[in-house]
Amino acid sequence: MSIQTLIVGLPAPKPLRLGETALFLDLDGTLAPIAARPQDVRPDPRRTSLLERLALSLDGRLAVISGRTLADIDRILEGCVVAVAAVHGLVRRDPDGQVFESRPHPALGYATEALRAFAARDTGLIVEEKAGLSVALHFRLARDQAEAARALARALAAETGLALQDGDMVEELRTPGASKGDSVRAFMVMPCFAGARPVFVGDDTTDEDGFEAAQALGGMGVMVGAHRATGARFRLADVDAALAWLEAAS
Repeated sequence: MSIQTLIVGLPAPKPLRLGETALFLDLDGTLAPIAARPQDVRPDPRRTSLLERLALSLDGRLAVISGRTLADIDRILEGCVVAVAAVHGLVRRDPDGQVFESRPHPALGYATEALRAFAARDTGLIVEEKAGLSVALHFRLARDQAEAARALARALAAETGLALQDGDMVEELRTPGASKGDSVRAFMVMPCFAGARPVFVGDDTTDEDGFEAAQALGGMGVMVGAHRATGARFRLADVDAALAWLEAAS
């Protein structure tokens, strides 16, 4: 990944020109507000309708790329997006509906048990298992445990060889393999995406690979949220701003 810089006053993106765009969207913090518990994010008629319109206008050049499982993405988006990369790219469903999954890391069960034992100390700690490929420890509801949670995740990654994925009030241990950037590149060689200009919209450091991949292919990255160090070239203030920007194009 390229070195990220903090650009104060990062500009808002110009209106989307859907005829030339391949659109890649993160979910949490981009299409849906961050919730204290992952399960609290639910379907939303405004979001579903928007994605249905975008899929039609883009002639299928739309994909959601998220850290969530495929089943959870389909639950939240009511199955309205076919092309999906889940678990940060370890699971991919192509536009024709074919699903490809990475093989799970053998130490994932051990790491899951260690995180569950740690989570027993505070009811605000949440362990989220992701399709047998990854496990996340959320501490948004137990912020005083953040330092200890990060230290444990780093130690487990070093011990097991699992990949450590830092996020917004979450530490994730995942099977090493495809990233969000790899997912963008995989989609962009498919016939319905090929030749379009990739635009990746995301909010978290987990989206930086996606920004980099889109920009390397002649497109752009759009960060959602407060200013931070990023490789994206444009920024939208929050989820409502992101939805409004997408709605203006649809």
